[in-house]
Amino acid sequence: MHIPDGLISPQTYLPALVVAVPLWWWAARGLAHQVGDEALPRLAVFTALAFVLSSLMLPLPGGTSGHAIGVGLLALVFGPWVAFLAYTLVLILQALVMGAGGLTALPVNALAMGFIGAWTAYLLFHLLRPVHADFAVLAAVFVAVLFSALLVALVLGLQPLIAQGPDGSPRFFPFGWSVTLPAILLPHLFIGAAEAALTLLVWRHARRRCWIPSACGREA
Repeated sequence: MHIPDGLISPQTYLPALVVAVPLWWWAARGLAHQVGDEALPRLAVFTALAFVLSSLMLPLPGGTSGHAIGVGLLALVFGPWVAFLAYTLVLILQALVMGAGGLTALPVNALAMGFIGAWTAYLLFHLLRPVHADFAVLAAVFVAVLFSALLVALVLGLQPLIAQGPDGSPRFFPFGWSVTLPAILLPHLFIGAAEAALTLLVWRHARRRCWIPSACGREA
């Protein structure tokens, strides 16, 4: 799901940067209040897990990739703002160390996967939790993965419409929504289901260990 450099136009990543910068600032501003010294090692472990999950990539048509995200688990344990900030760090490290994604594409990747993914998982989990906690985890993570994949597909498919050469040919990503939507969404149906199941296992363990204060001691 990473978008690398060179596939999206300045008309896309510059507005995304304008949106992302104040969100990063707000998330960083509240980090010290949301994560105490005792929880920092756990945050590092969960961030590392997200790094590993999103580093196992399945190449998809057009130069992007399919992979698990891990931001849903971060959001359920630490909240959406911390998850957004932690996942941005994951994206930066992957771009610099592994060449996955890109720095110009960072705002788009961070908003699609880090911000939207985290808030979708967090809000949907709390909406469905009164029904059944385990079901809420599964549904929240699955929908978050698909929603993030949908946004990436829409951004990529938009490029031929907004960035064209003098002869009308696409200057960046060449395929429209008829290609990007099925090519990205269909694999993420399976990826999202697998990530949801893994997240549930880890979330149950975190709940038993009282790493999630609001869920400590609570059963489904």
